This record gives sequence, C-alpha cells and structure tokens, in this order.
Amino acid sequence: MQRRYRIRRMQTAAQSGDPLWTQIGKLDPPPDGERLRLLECGEIAAYELVPWGSNYTFLVALADDEGELRATGIYKPRQGEAPLWDFPDGTLYRREYAAFLLSRWLGWDFIPQTAIRQEGPYGVGSIQAYVEAENDAHYYNLRDSHAPELRRMALFDLIANNADRKGGHLFKGVDGKVYGIDHGLTFNVQPKLRTVIWDFAGEPIPEPLLHDLETRLADDVAASGLRAQLAPLLDRREIDRLFLRVGRVLAARVFPGPSGGYHNVPWGFV
Repeated sequence: MQRRYRIRRMQTAAQSGDPLWTQIGKLDPPPDGERLRLLECGEIAAYELVPWGSNYTFLVALADDEGELRATGIYKPRQGEAPLWDFPDGTLYRREYAAFLLSRWLGWDFIPQTAIRQEGPYGVGSIQAYVEAENDAHYYNLRDSHAPELRRMALFDLIANNADRKGGHLFKGVDGKVYGIDHGLTFNVQPKLRTVIWDFAGEPIPEPLLHDLETRLADDVAASGLRAQLAPLLDRREIDRLFLRVGRVLAARVFPGPSGGYHNVPWGFV
C-alpha cells in the first residue's frame, strides 16, 4: 500500500506555531538502536522542505509502529540531487552514509547517526538524525574554544577528501557536542579538499589522532570490514584512494596548507 505524506514549508510551520512540529521539538532523542530503526523504516508522519541548499533536503518527523512521534531526521533523496560535473550522478546520498561509516570506523563520533532509507516521499536517499544546534555555534564562533574537535574534523576531511566543508557544516549542538554534517561531496578519486578549516596548516597532527589512524589501518580485519561496508556505496577506485590518503597522512604527520587559489575554500563558504 502506498503511503500518503503531508508536506509543510519550514517557515510556514515555524511562524504558525504548528502543533505537530512544536510537539516534535520537545521529544527526547531515542536510544541509538531505536533511532536507527526509525531512520531506516519508521513512518514519515510529516515532512517539510528545508529552504536552502542546491539539493533537495527535507526535515522529516518519524513515528513508530503505533504512530507515536519519536524522532526527527534530515532526508536527502537521490531524486533531489543536482547534477555535478565532477561527481557521478545519483551518488551523493551514498557518500553521506559512507562518511558516517568512516567516522564510526575511526571511533570519531561527530557525524549524527546516518542511514540509507529505501522508501520515502521521493524514493531512496540518505537520512540523518536531526541535531538541534546552539544559536550561532558554527565554525567561526568555535575556532578558539573547540580547537581539538576542529583538528579532528580537519583530519577527517583530509582523508575523506571533503570538497564542501563550509562554516555552517559544523556546529555545536545543544547537548554540547560539536557535529559535522553535509558530507555528500566526499571520496572523489581526484584531490578535492575544499574547506574553511585551514587554521592548523603546517602543524603536527596530534598523536592521539594519528594513533587512531595507525591502529585501524594496521588491523587487517577492521580494514577489510570497512572496505566491505563501503563497497555498495563507492567505486572501488574511491575506496582504494581513501586508504592511500590515510597512508600519506601517516607518512606526512602534519596538516597540509592550502595550495593557493579560491579552489581551497568551498563556494558559498558560510
């Protein structure tokens, strides 16, 4: 049976004090196991278009089997991806999930829980747990107070080859943690690093972060497991280049600097 969905514009819902979204805003986050099930197959009780970005992105309300609202997520359908000349069509949602898997493989818990959802208002896509952000708690206001978290994220972007780390793509949640989001432009076989986080250029990479990379790379079982997880999501060459970048980082052991030119910073870098 085909599901029916309701669509609500974010601004309209916020201005009208929509009771459904007001109720959702008061929900306590469910445990990880339950949240994963909700993300993958929970009922989408309502959704609204997020009115910014070049690709279609939706805030969704997720309900359990009894129809009770339990969580919110960010749904990015494959159908809503704008074509790009340097990334294969219809792959950005898979890269979102691949970035999450890489972060968890490294033990770096800064990407909100992410999954692939097979069924939604616009078909298959990525879906990520929604995290409420503190007001104005973005990169430009976190540079001095949260340098360790930013170093870890800068290293992640280096090995994931992130082409789109804007200032608003990292933030501090109301829970006090620093999060990174929007990882659709990752894992290209060509060097694509574009980021606002150049604060640490030329500095030694902290030893604990290098230890995380060395430990995981040296574990053949763990490395094979990550390759198997990424195989349905990325091209074989993209996976090989990921491991090659990790090896190069371990050899260099310092944060690289920008190569010069505007291509080092993403377009619309705010």
